[in-house]
Amino acid sequence: MTIKSHKFHRKGTWKGAADHLLLTYDERFLRRRVLTTAHGAKLLVDLAQTASLNHGDAFEVDTGEMIEVQARPEGLLAITGDDLVRLAWHIGNRHTPCQIETTRLLIQRDKVLRDMLGQLGADVAEVTEPFTPEGGAYGHGRTHGHSHGDHSHDHGDHSHSHDHNHSHDHSRDHEHTHAQAHSHDHG
Repeated sequence: MTIKSHKFHRKGTWKGAADHLLLTYDERFLRRRVLTTAHGAKLLVDLAQTASLNHGDAFEVDTGEMIEVQARPEGLLAITGDDLVRLAWHIGNRHTPCQIETTRLLIQRDKVLRDMLGQLGADVAEVTEPFTPEGGAYGHGRTHGHSHGDHSHDHGDHSHSHDHNHSHDHSRDHEHTHAQAHSHDHG
């Protein structure tokens, strides 16, 4: 039997999970998908819009029970170094999701970024951990800075413009790399 969910609740707005799901960062970006809970139940998620779920959010199933979303351990790069602020800036400049901690940064594994960060003096190590990156300027959602199908991000009111449109279908698992440098003339 498949249970169904048409809505979710953000962390801190619900209580008492009946079950949970372990999902990677990419798997937590969805609209419609069949998932398997930790207890083996099939859950059909069918949301009105594509959503970016965070660790601690929960799907409300048709029976009223809650299924908690938990971050699944995945392959990441742990970045340490003397100037984490500078390293974080370079990661952000490439629109790469980043988990910011006091003594290190975590990003998804990416050879180009690994090499770039090494050239900047960072110590980079492969780890397998849950990935819960920063949610963007408003606390939720993805940090993509370019077109992804039917939504886009405005870079604000700048006196320059640049285009980095390329389509992606987030309904399938894929590796996602944005390592091209962006140059801006603020002249």
